[in-house]
Amino acid sequence: MEAVELSRFLTAMTLAVHIIFATIGVGMPLMFAIAEFLGVKRNDAKYITLAKRWAKGYAVTVAVGVVTGTIIELQLSLLWPQFMKIAGHVIALPLFMEVFAFFFEAIFLSIYFYTWERFKNKWTHLIMSIPVVLGGTLSAFFITSVNSFMNTPEGFQLKNGKMIHVDPVAAMFNSSFGVRAFHVITTAIMTMAFILAAIAAFKLLKNKFEKDREYHKKALKLTMIVGLVFTLGSMLAGDLSAKFLHNEQPEKLAAYEWHYDTEKRADLVLFGVLDEKNQEVHGAIKIPALLSFLSDNNINTEVEGLNEFPKNEQPPLIVHYFFDLMVTSGIFCFVVSGIYVLTRLVKKWRKFSTHKILLYGILLTGPAAMLAIEFGWFLTEMGRQPWILRGYMRVSEAATHAGGLPGVTIAFGVVYFIILFTAAYVLIRMFKNNPPYKDVEKLEESRGEAS
Repeated sequence: MEAVELSRFLTAMTLAVHIIFATIGVGMPLMFAIAEFLGVKRNDAKYITLAKRWAKGYAVTVAVGVVTGTIIELQLSLLWPQFMKIAGHVIALPLFMEVFAFFFEAIFLSIYFYTWERFKNKWTHLIMSIPVVLGGTLSAFFITSVNSFMNTPEGFQLKNGKMIHVDPVAAMFNSSFGVRAFHVITTAIMTMAFILAAIAAFKLLKNKFEKDREYHKKALKLTMIVGLVFTLGSMLAGDLSAKFLHNEQPEKLAAYEWHYDTEKRADLVLFGVLDEKNQEVHGAIKIPALLSFLSDNNINTEVEGLNEFPKNEQPPLIVHYFFDLMVTSGIFCFVVSGIYVLTRLVKKWRKFSTHKILLYGILLTGPAAMLAIEFGWFLTEMGRQPWILRGYMRVSEAATHAGGLPGVTIAFGVVYFIILFTAAYVLIRMFKNNPPYKDVEKLEESRGEAS
């Protein structure tokens, strides 16, 4: 493999690992903040215990996320030196702000973690979760702005191969930032909710302690409601993204849908097999005029096709499959969470909310949501090809020419395997022989003594 391919592969591997912990970092603070809010408002020890245990697990993932996040920022300079040479001073502001946001979150997470039961007014401790939520969210905002800048570079003038008259604020808040940031935040919270829901479903299916059943039911109810709400938010974000691509990056939208000819009433194509030579799709599900409607809320909207763009500026057409898999995973989560919430709303159906079939479906939403995140990132990054900085610099122009990349790639692969295995092992051991009911009973006893 050449240096460009190795650089791309190593960056993709790093992102695939980091996005797991980044998603947890954005979604988990809101989840334990909501659980504590319900616990304080209802004086419910089970919700407080949920918040405590979720925060405890979150602390482990934050430590791992720091490692993978630091590696990404280092790899920008090591693997893509020409990009950093031309654009490093333009994206310095959001990179710095992302670090600031992380430290802001870490400081308040420490305060939050070590001050349980230290305040007479229980609302005071809950307030400490707000900076943690803000820190995680802002961290995602700033790093997303860097990625958005690579898709829609703005805030500078290019002269003699150098970016001059730089406006770092305009570069940070580029035209794709709002849509992409909204998409990142909603999908992260949605995914975290479904991961926690999958854990609750697993415990209800395999739990050894009958005393914990009510605890896991409350966890399931909370996570599935949040999951459904943010799935709807993610669907809205996806709709806004399609409209943005139609207007700003039409070649990307066309590649997602294997759409070759510019036309009105364009079909949405799901799955299928592409005959690239003849520009024909076989065995696909085609929904008439839906691509035009998604592009501009009008079935008569004209959608540009791939034939309008030079061959060497078209994204790799494998992105179509990533798009289909992402959408399918999201729809699955929406359907399962919708069914669960419906069983909770209709009183005579509530007995089915913990039916085995539904619980197994909920169990699958966790992996499905995380896979949707992975597919989505591969989709958006590969969809920008062949550009690292759209319209200004190709990936092939930005990559390092240094030797030794095969060994570095193998070394990082080993490191990531160790990180993932260790994090999973620690989290499993942390909670495996520590049933929640013991924590609930301790909390209720301490409250009884205090009163």
